[in-house]
Amino acid sequence: MATAASTAAAPSTAPAGQGVGPLLRAWRERRRVSQLELALRADSSARHISFVETGRSRPSEEMVLRLAEHLEVPVRERNALLLAAGYAPRYPETPLDDPALDAVRAGMERLIQGYEPYPALVVDALYDVQAANRGIAMLLEGVPQELLAPPLNAMRLTLHPRGLAPRIRNLREWRGHLLAQMERQIALHRSAALRALYEEVAAYPVPEEAGAAGAGGPDADRPYPYFALPLLIEHDGRVLSFVSSISTFNTPMDVTVAELAIETFLPADPATVKYLQSLAL
Repeated sequence: MATAASTAAAPSTAPAGQGVGPLLRAWRERRRVSQLELALRADSSARHISFVETGRSRPSEEMVLRLAEHLEVPVRERNALLLAAGYAPRYPETPLDDPALDAVRAGMERLIQGYEPYPALVVDALYDVQAANRGIAMLLEGVPQELLAPPLNAMRLTLHPRGLAPRIRNLREWRGHLLAQMERQIALHRSAALRALYEEVAAYPVPEEAGAAGAGGPDADRPYPYFALPLLIEHDGRVLSFVSSISTFNTPMDVTVAELAIETFLPADPATVKYLQSLAL
């Protein structure tokens, strides 16, 4: 499993007291955008961008938000930029159980339940599971209770040697995919909590017999090609095959909502479809 701690547990790690200029420069360099290109996107000038980055000019609140938008800065980090520039945060961080987010929670529940019998779940910025359907519950059958205690974490459940890892037929490939996904998130969010989670799960031992799909792997004789890296996982003596898709909210105006991700698992072969549909009867 896995996709994007509690939403309050992935704070910006911008150095205290650092001005907005160096932070904006760091985001621009991370996006590999020149000062001139950013200026053209933001209807400004390269000279002004240079002055902002060196602290010779204080950007307006509107300019901070405009530059952040063109640099695709995450919502949480936009608040950090505003604070560094001396402005109040623009985006609230509403707890997911707040009544103000009732419509969001209800919508996500309907979505993942409507996806049954196929697995689907909702995770936050630290891959803590906020909602899951019966397809996910099926995959978790037999996992030790201590791994199922709240907060349920998708990365721990998937990669822990007493979690789903022993059941994943192509564990080395799937593990590599998940760790690379986490590395991209760490580069984007600069979260110390996410880094700690990564170091924990990356240190989990990988069994010598862990399989890898592809040439010479345990599923090399399958008669159909995969269009994306599959998750090959055993359930009740059968090997089920899934490819995953991750969805996020467009133009979120709340940090909590911005950091939610809905992951759905699409059956990747006819046998998996037939088996899951038989369980739903």
